[in-house]
Amino acid sequence: MAHITLKCPSSLSFSYSVMSANNDNRRNFVRFSLEQGVLRFGEFKVKSGRLSPYFFNAGLFNTGRSVGQLARFYAQALLDSGVSFDMLFGPAYKGIPLAAATSIALAEHPQIGERDVPFAFNRKEAKDHGEGGTLVGAPLQGKVVIIDDVITAGTSVRESMQIIKAAGAEPAAVLIALDRMERAGNDQELSAHSAVQEVEQTYGIPVISIASLADIMAVLADDTTLAAHAPQVKAYRDRYGV
Repeated sequence: MAHITLKCPSSLSFSYSVMSANNDNRRNFVRFSLEQGVLRFGEFKVKSGRLSPYFFNAGLFNTGRSVGQLARFYAQALLDSGVSFDMLFGPAYKGIPLAAATSIALAEHPQIGERDVPFAFNRKEAKDHGEGGTLVGAPLQGKVVIIDDVITAGTSVRESMQIIKAAGAEPAAVLIALDRMERAGNDQELSAHSAVQEVEQTYGIPVISIASLADIMAVLADDTTLAAHAPQVKAYRDRYGV
């Protein structure tokens, strides 16, 4: 078991134990995504222009119960990672409910103890009244985890890094729902690395995912009702995977 310490804004510190990476959590998340219709199999044209045999749409986690369960998966993945952190930051727009809900899930998690993890998020447009500015929530300070659904081009990560550093805080990690484990770029100019790997190499921080394409394939291998999709997903990974 790993051991990490979090520092709260009052300079008090406390510690808790973190379990090793939990494969059950990862595969249960894949099954949950299937149940919610967030993960589907078929033929889908994705942003890169590729035809993918699966599609993951985190926007379909759109009820209180489903978002609550999603947040518990995020919280467990973060704790399992062993990353030291002080707060969460959700980039607009999808990161906003994810940061809020995951902060709640962490507050209720038995590994956290009495810790109350703060969160913040940004607006796309600055306000010139009220509190003003583009930041909402707790002040950005200490070690900050950026939380989002997936990493495609890395734009929201880049913008978040700039916001966090400008506030004098330290980016600690990026936390996402699914690592697609596929090379970036078009078919004619495929990168040697995935978008996740490029973020890790560019910014020198880890990217933590609740699950990955490898976990999807493991669930396909274990579930006879889904086995028919396995060859197409394997062929896709063989062509584009890292």
